[in-house]
Amino acid sequence: MSSTIVGIIVFACTFGGVLLGMWLQKILPGHHLDAESKDAVKVGIGLIATMTALVLGLVTASAKSSYDDVNSGVKKAAVDILAFDRVLARYGSETEEIRKGFQRMLLARIDTIWPQGSSKPANLDFTASGAGTEAERLVVAIRALKPRDDSQRALQSRALDMMEALLQARWLVVAATQPSVPVPFLVILVFWLTIIFASFGAFAPRNAMVLTVFFVCALSVCLAVFLVLEMGSPFDGLLKVSADPLRYAYTHLNQ
Repeated sequence: MSSTIVGIIVFACTFGGVLLGMWLQKILPGHHLDAESKDAVKVGIGLIATMTALVLGLVTASAKSSYDDVNSGVKKAAVDILAFDRVLARYGSETEEIRKGFQRMLLARIDTIWPQGSSKPANLDFTASGAGTEAERLVVAIRALKPRDDSQRALQSRALDMMEALLQARWLVVAATQPSVPVPFLVILVFWLTIIFASFGAFAPRNAMVLTVFFVCALSVCLAVFLVLEMGSPFDGLLKVSADPLRYAYTHLNQ
């Protein structure tokens, strides 16, 4: 389920809770809404609100940390790619075709993860795109090199180690596709928020100013949940991890 749909659901439930509370205010007997009842409800809602704020804060921090890890991983991959290309360049002209093949593979990978001028979602399936097979062919090509001296043997070994590291780094992308917030957690969070907003509506004056404030509050809560979910999908949506480091690396390959 997309973060936009979840955000709309959160807004509908929270603002709907306000309207439900105002409706209950009309039909409940007066003694259910007196000062003593209001104080008792405040204690219970205060507990729920504290738990909600604590859990939402922890999830936000976790999502931000995961997003930053992916962003750092992309930048590190760009550095490793440039270093790998320079190792092949130092080996000699025998690696020219390998370097060109690696450059083509990198461009294809960038275009599938960060498609430009298209509404298509990022393609993170290595099997379907064939990127994994192409990378493994490059490993075979590096192993097939015939070094003439100790220097070339050392560079060949270094290139193989770096290529294997880059192959392992691709699983960072796969891990980033896993949902950062479990569905049961979202259901419980929305339930808590609905109860809180329903209590607001049950004891609040019924006028346009109060309704407007509750509308803004519900919108703010849904945007907070939306941002958390967006950070949990770093290759899709509004908060995408930038492809600029990899594009920079691509433009400086094979030079």
